[in-house]
Amino acid sequence: MPKHGKKYLEAAKKVDANKLYSVAEAMKLVKETSYANFDASVEVSYNLSVDPKQADQQIRGSLVLPNGTGKTQKVIVFAEGPQAEQAKAAGADEVGSDELVEKVQNGYLDFDVVVATPMMMAKVGRLGRVLGPKGLMPNPKTGTVTMDIEKAVKNVKAGQVEYRVDRQAAIHAAIGKVSFTEEQLAENFDALRDVILRARPASAKGQYIKSVAVAATFGPGIKLDPLNLN
Repeated sequence: MPKHGKKYLEAAKKVDANKLYSVAEAMKLVKETSYANFDASVEVSYNLSVDPKQADQQIRGSLVLPNGTGKTQKVIVFAEGPQAEQAKAAGADEVGSDELVEKVQNGYLDFDVVVATPMMMAKVGRLGRVLGPKGLMPNPKTGTVTMDIEKAVKNVKAGQVEYRVDRQAAIHAAIGKVSFTEEQLAENFDALRDVILRARPASAKGQYIKSVAVAATFGPGIKLDPLNLN
């Protein structure tokens, strides 16, 4: 069994492990139970009744949270010509083509999101072994492979988050910072919940959302009632 420190144990006393909280209660509690000495992230974890091995049940996408993420995302863009100029104008941190591919191949990884035009994906594909394991490979489903580079970059800068079901049929995503108000966290939570509900595969059986919990980076998990979310 993992051992927890005194700060965690003190915070955990505020959480009833046998209770399923409402969204409002959970957002209030996640702020109260964060014991980090910095502005920690608030993350939500969903456990779904899907089979990620089935192609039609591989839930993945992105959305711009109503109140952003509280984090400044560093974006690099693989583009040429007009799209490269759009990326620069939209605030991309770095824009390039072959030279940027080579830079990443040589170890450059100081970025959070990668955006690319469809024409650049043949070159970006060479970076699969570098970007893939870190979840940074551009994908049309998350809006990071697109001709509308301006919109993609602005969305990321505005607080876009990606969500993706993993091999354990779980989705983990940040919905803000502890410094956010309870209302801001609840609005972001609701926005993510809504897109996950809309993404329910027709072939998914039983109760779609099996369990859901929120927690600060340094704080105990707080369970919500999944029956009030489905």
